[in-house]
Amino acid sequence: MLPQGRAELESTHPRPRDPSPMPDLHDLELLLRSAAPIILIESVEEPRVVTLFAQLALRLAQPAYRWSVTDGLRRIEFDPEPEQRLTDPTQALRYLRAGAQTGVYLLLDFHPYLDNPLHVRLLKEIAQGYEEHQRTLVLVSYALAVPPELRHLCVRCNLHLPDRNRILALIREEAHAWKQSGAGSVHAVREAIDQLAQNLLGITESDARRLIRNAIRNDGAITVEDVAEVKRAKYELLSPGGTISFEYDTRSFADVAGLANLKAWVERRRKPFLDPARTKDYPRGILLLGVQGGGKSLAAKAVAGCFGVPLLRLDCGALYDKYIGETEKNLRQALASADQMAPCCLWIDEIEKGIAIGPEDEGVGRRVLGTLLTWMAERNTRVFLVATANDITRLPPELVRKGRIDELFFVDLPDADVRAEVFAIHLRNRGLDPAGFDLPRLAQASEGFTGAGIEQAVVSALYAVDASAQPSGRATPDTNALLTELARTQPLSVVMAEQIEALRDWARERCVPAHGPMASAAAALP
Repeated sequence: MLPQGRAELESTHPRPRDPSPMPDLHDLELLLRSAAPIILIESVEEPRVVTLFAQLALRLAQPAYRWSVTDGLRRIEFDPEPEQRLTDPTQALRYLRAGAQTGVYLLLDFHPYLDNPLHVRLLKEIAQGYEEHQRTLVLVSYALAVPPELRHLCVRCNLHLPDRNRILALIREEAHAWKQSGAGSVHAVREAIDQLAQNLLGITESDARRLIRNAIRNDGAITVEDVAEVKRAKYELLSPGGTISFEYDTRSFADVAGLANLKAWVERRRKPFLDPARTKDYPRGILLLGVQGGGKSLAAKAVAGCFGVPLLRLDCGALYDKYIGETEKNLRQALASADQMAPCCLWIDEIEKGIAIGPEDEGVGRRVLGTLLTWMAERNTRVFLVATANDITRLPPELVRKGRIDELFFVDLPDADVRAEVFAIHLRNRGLDPAGFDLPRLAQASEGFTGAGIEQAVVSALYAVDASAQPSGRATPDTNALLTELARTQPLSVVMAEQIEALRDWARERCVPAHGPMASAAAALP
């Protein structure tokens, strides 16, 4: 008997009428017919690339070979015994230049050998002799940095990511394989299948197949719980270098004190951002400028929570690489990962530290800034950017212009009402009833404190009462304990008075205040 609400996959989700085309096969065939001497394919799906060229070899009646440092040279249309010869890359290239027959030659993981001038010269001579011998070289690797002298002879080809119909076909193939193994039919509901297909968009076919297989093997079914696990695994796959991380701890605006203007602005744009029928003029992003500890990071998490979309965090420190061009490449890959996960929010914390430009950066910071600005202006995916900054003077003016971001908000020190709300939130988060505390008195005593400073006062009061509690029980702090901790601490407005006042002066006529009643910034809020 099937579990309630489930049915066999075939009857639950009918097969699409129009099967997905094979764009990769079509593109590769065009490249082979265009007489390109060297084709570059950056992909982690090496078996899939080999299979595609095996199919092309049969279709075009043209021999195809693969070379690797372990097997040497062998045909790929059929599966002969590995030829244990020509495993040395120099010998293999000399053979291809001197006497190899016409055909396609896949060089697998050849990128470490491109640093050798002899190999570069041999590749160049093979490519230059294409008109006479018509030998096409296909370099296949996860990353390919081609020497300058070969670039005019090369053409790149990127494999297409599977569309929704192709993912549905993969689900059916894995369900059929599960049934053929004797484990029985795969049971699922239409909603789970639809969600799984949607969440697997943006990753490679081999990764999608593996995640589908793992979901089925768990319990012989595809459930909504499986979709959540697949989504988490997908985020880890899309940023293996750690430049993009998935933030599981999103918040709601109920966890954020104050910020009335920001909350109203975001809430007004929630529906347009999520509306799939809207093809242009959807919200693009905001910049939150303010004092340290004022709640900018918490607000960024609350924006994602309000929209109900994943929150991705870009780690600017992980972008930078000692090799020329790699930093910009890392940023492009990170932004492409965010595009693939859309709709989502992309959070760049303390953006001024990641893209600071100056005479000492040797141009790296400027190139990173240029890459980011181009993406901000030209992207057509539903990625809502939330950037935070503490020092506006380090940000270039082109970053904050309208069109790249929608609005610039200033997060000031909280007023008395907001400080009372902050105390209530942090007390409640620690199992304490705010009604048992004199919140107006605490708010008055915490003049000049940030939200982070108030939270630390609550934590310090808890430590203090724990230290003085009897072994038989645990004491809880009262208003006086909190007042004592506030009196022991110098607020940020005193420690950094000059910097905060300068920041306020700059933001007064340039930013929309995130705190305060709506009437104070009604003219600035569309």
